[in-house]
Amino acid sequence: MQKKLLRIFLWIFLGLIALVGLYNLPPIHSRLSWRVDNLRTQVKYYFNPPDEAIFEPSTPVPTSAVSEPTATLTSTPEADILSTSVPTLTPTIVSTPYPEISRVQNVVYIDQENRWNYCGPSNLTMALIFWGWKGNRDDIAKVIKPGVIDEDLDFIQRGKTDKNVMPYEMVDFVNEQTEFRALSRYGGEIDLLKKFIAAGYPVLIEKGRSEKDYTGKVGWLGHYQFVTGYNDVGENFIVQDTYNDGPNHPVEYPVFEEGWRSFNNLFIVVYPPEHEENVLEILGLWQDENWVSERALEKAQAEENELEGNDQFFAIFNQGTNLVNLQRYAEAATAFDRAFALYAELGQEETQRPYRIMWYQTSPYWAYFYSGRYQDVINLADTTLNETISEPTLEESLYWRAMAEYAVGDYATAFADMREAVRLNPHFSPGVFYLEQWGVE
Repeated sequence: MQKKLLRIFLWIFLGLIALVGLYNLPPIHSRLSWRVDNLRTQVKYYFNPPDEAIFEPSTPVPTSAVSEPTATLTSTPEADILSTSVPTLTPTIVSTPYPEISRVQNVVYIDQENRWNYCGPSNLTMALIFWGWKGNRDDIAKVIKPGVIDEDLDFIQRGKTDKNVMPYEMVDFVNEQTEFRALSRYGGEIDLLKKFIAAGYPVLIEKGRSEKDYTGKVGWLGHYQFVTGYNDVGENFIVQDTYNDGPNHPVEYPVFEEGWRSFNNLFIVVYPPEHEENVLEILGLWQDENWVSERALEKAQAEENELEGNDQFFAIFNQGTNLVNLQRYAEAATAFDRAFALYAELGQEETQRPYRIMWYQTSPYWAYFYSGRYQDVINLADTTLNETISEPTLEESLYWRAMAEYAVGDYATAFADMREAVRLNPHFSPGVFYLEQWGVE
């Protein structure tokens, strides 16, 4: 009897070895790995629901202890995350009326099918092809989301763990890798988008979208869209959606604004260099980033009193982002304290908390770091990396945790985190910069 049981266990053991061997064969691994990863993610989220993870800020340091930002802020690569410099003209308001209906023609639709987290590359491809660029979505992704260096994975699988492409990465790609130009701004408004479209310039935006997950709850996630038309009669924008909604999808103005709010109304315009003066003229006062941040701050403050639930959370979060853009870090930290306090109180019956927000936005790290609250940077990164995502693969969170660890003298851990950030994205220039500054290979 014992020999029979041993034979059974031996065959089971050999069978498992055979299955592992087959699974690791490239043709089989490439087809099954995403299913295994999805199963692992669902198991982790079942036992540790990410929307139940709560970050609790520590007691803020006294205002008198907050150091003023130094020149380092504007002389190192991470400062480029906040803004992209463009030639500045005297701000003007363009009063030219626009038609009730306008639609940009000759837009080539690009989807994100058969790729992971590809709304950024796909939308940017549409924006560039519109002006005559000859590349494709993979050409962009190889630069802005190259993925981990792993010879056992193909290009598509390498990039799976990169959950997000930051707006500054897309703007930098256009300005540094193509013959075209791009600029981004927070605080966009409906009328400004209409002016661009009426003048023949489609606009790329970042927005939130909500959909049901495998638990049946409505979850929030970030998404890029390409806006190519509007209709004041029907009161909607026409967008090219690379995900579920497809080409020429109408979105009513209130729905559009609700989604756009969760990214502080960020937009990106791509254009040929010879169009720069015209683009800046349409921007008008939006050329001045301080003016934009002040205006967006006032809007977010008003919305806090008008909204509730997740939308109110985004309004307070946007206040923090705009204060960071104005380099008012202590005030920004206080705004984020209030945002996270509200986050902890949000209901959990049918709609999840927007637990992915730190996958896409890093302003709280800026606020806490530059107001001297290094432990809050570390704690927020810990919550983000360990409790809101199936694997700790967010290079921005690793970067800011490394910066805070270095600031408190935990050098070995800082070096390890910064190395990991660069391993996950070898083109992550802020991480590469500090590894060189610290003398770390």
